[in-house]
Amino acid sequence: MFANSPLQERRGRIFYSVDAVDRKILAELQLNGRLTLTELAERVRLSLSPCQRRLRRLEREGTIRGYRAVIDPAAVGLAFEVLVHVSMDREDADTIARFEEELAQVAAVRSAERLFGDPDYLLRVAAPDIAAYQVLRDEQLATLPGVQRLSSTIVMKRVVDERPLPL
Repeated sequence: MFANSPLQERRGRIFYSVDAVDRKILAELQLNGRLTLTELAERVRLSLSPCQRRLRRLEREGTIRGYRAVIDPAAVGLAFEVLVHVSMDREDADTIARFEEELAQVAAVRSAERLFGDPDYLLRVAAPDIAAYQVLRDEQLATLPGVQRLSSTIVMKRVVDERPLPL
């Protein structure tokens, strides 16, 4: 057990509290997930072993959910980005579950959030161009279970993108 790390339980999972040193580790990794363990330990002013233990704990408990490359959508032909508001015609548990399961299978959906109020969902969709988006909208998104209405807004420019959490 770590000092200054009381256990918390959320949704059946046990989490340690994140202390100031953990926050430094997380802040550094958000800026550069490819740091070596030695570089990370130096930046957060820990020796190698304690830094490694903390890092492994943060990974194990799910505070660090993964590491990835952030790819420029335009470089891979997906520069057309659309925010899609989804309003449902019914919101019973079965319809919501089926909608969310099928939505998760649509590769062009980069993120999806269920919202309180109207609309019911906000999707961020990537496509090569407007014609490709129109096909995706009509043939995949509009046919998902429970969808009553889709409202699309084309993203002109991202002003803040992939900002690290304010630790």
